[in-house]
Amino acid sequence: MDPEHAELLRAYVAAFEAYDMEALAQLLHAEVVQSMPPYALWLRGPEDVVAWHVGPGGGCRGSRLVPVDANGSPALAQYKPDPVRPGVRRFWALHVLRSREGRIGEITNFLDTRTPAVFGLPEQLEG
Repeated sequence: MDPEHAELLRAYVAAFEAYDMEALAQLLHAEVVQSMPPYALWLRGPEDVVAWHVGPGGGCRGSRLVPVDANGSPALAQYKPDPVRPGVRRFWALHVLRSREGRIGEITNFLDTRTPAVFGLPEQLEG
């Protein structure tokens, strides 16, 4: 990964983990698309992405992201806070990111409970 892409990924992790939607929006391409297979979620543009994260996606606040490679693309394993066990975060999704003109142009969130094992990741993080 070249330095520019590495910095974009680092900034995405920092913004998402801080749940700083203003910082996240600055990283997104004007025509960014976010989807979440197998759901029929399809967001287009920074405003839609941010609105979803502060609305229905608000349960992602407090998540931790762990970098992985997915088919040669930078990806992040998302661990979402467990609502029953404080201090525990459970695997939730795999974020596969694609850049476009120096910004994030596509975010695909794969929700599949088999994913951690495929990538050799733990099912939960503590602390």
